[in-house]
Amino acid sequence: QVELVESGGGSVQAGGSLRLSCVVAGYIYGSYCMGWFRQAPGKEREGVAARDSDGGTSYAESVKGRFTISKDNAKNTLYLQMNSLQPEDTAMYYCAATYGGVWYVEGPLVKSEYNYWGQGTQVTVSS
Repeated sequence: QVELVESGGGSVQAGGSLRLSCVVAGYIYGSYCMGWFRQAPGKEREGVAARDSDGGTSYAESVKGRFTISKDNAKNTLYLQMNSLQPEDTAMYYCAATYGGVWYVEGPLVKSEYNYWGQGTQVTVSS
């Protein structure tokens, strides 16, 4: 009954910005954490940013200072503001959420921590 729906992807020039959105449809019981992951062709899915239920954030070193994760709890929507985009950021971006009432075991940017996944939204950055 839980569905995550991403939007906001597209094609931009290097140095440009995009804002991704993820709406949580349905209900996750208890406090839960959310994150953004990305996967380029032929590469593993990697954690980009995460936000726990207390508002704490984590970022991959490659995006720190350029990306900002935030959440509007009233709208059940997670955001990823991406600035200074580079061709290396080109990937399918996925929104993810943990089960409610649990906490991280390995870490906030580890994909196995997450149980619910969106279908992905494509981000393409051209030079």
